[in-house]
Parts: sequence; C-alpha cells; structure tokens
Amino acid sequence: MTRRQQIADAAIETLAAAGLRGLTHRAVDRAAGLAEGSCSAYFRTRQALLQATLDRLVELDTADVIALPEMSGDSPEERAAEAAMLAIEHWTTKGRVRMLARHELCLEATRQPELRAALQTAAEVVRQPIVDLLAAAGIREPAKRAHLFVACTEGIILEHLTGPAGLDLDPSELHAALRGLMSAFST
Repeated sequence: MTRRQQIADAAIETLAAAGLRGLTHRAVDRAAGLAEGSCSAYFRTRQALLQATLDRLVELDTADVIALPEMSGDSPEERAAEAAMLAIEHWTTKGRVRMLARHELCLEATRQPELRAALQTAAEVVRQPIVDLLAAAGIREPAKRAHLFVACTEGIILEHLTGPAGLDLDPSELHAALRGLMSAFST
C-alpha cells in the first residue's frame, strides 16, 4: 500500500466516524498514525483530499464488485439477484465504513458542483460491472437499468445503515425483492 492509499484510507475512516466537519488534514494524520503535516504534504487542499478519498473509494468499490464470486443460480436473473445480495451484505458489514464515507461525500456533493461532477464520473466507473452483470442476465437496456438497480440497492443499504430503526435484512425477503426487481427488468 502506498502512502497516498494509506492517507486516503484514513480519510475514509475519518469521514465515516466524524463526517465532513471532522475531515481535516490533522484528523487524517492522526487516523493514519502519521506525523502532523503528512496528509497536507500529499494533498495540499481539502478538495485534493476529497478527490483522493473519492478515488480510493472507487478503487475499492470496483474491486469489490469485480471480485464477486460466480453465482450458482438456475437463471441469469437468479444469479444477478444473488450477486446483489452478496454486495448488499458486504456493504452493510465489512464495507460499512466505506459506505458511510461515500454517503457523506454524496451529501456534500449537493453543495459542491465540482465534487458532484467527480462523483458522477466515479459512479460510471463503479456501475460498469453492474451493467455487465445485468447484460449477462439478459436484461434489456442494461445501462439504463443499472442506474435504477443501483438506486434501489443503495436505498436498502442507506436505510440499513442510517434509518432510525435500521432495516432488518432478512435474507429470504431481500432475495425475493431483488429477484422481483430482476423479473421486472426482464419484462
């Protein structure tokens, strides 16, 4: 791991724990266990730090999507639903910190056009493996459907992570909902 990746990982952790107000160069130095000034030596401005954080999120999220194991469902739609379940499970457990950090960036992007543009570009990169998954499932207009599919799964993840009561992700109910979504895309 490079020093830049180490700093970006610490920025992700800081964002998830303290939000954007808590994301300072000093806080990232502390989270990374580095000497004060290290973060600012690599990322001079807050915008540069935000961009590095977003770039690292894209790198890690893309790797997660690509690393999904081959699904064993009876149909391509079933396999796509299984892959979505695995992704949701991952992003609400092991990937929870990254997901919280990404949502912090998404909220900030509503106020910063430059960050919004960067997030849109990043979303296209991360969405491509999902487009490929939907295309393999025989879904018509996979690029268009991938956007809706991501929005639906993001809603499930967001409610689970931040909802007042959380969301009990019963696997059988979740699988049925995702399978229904796949079926709706197929018609």
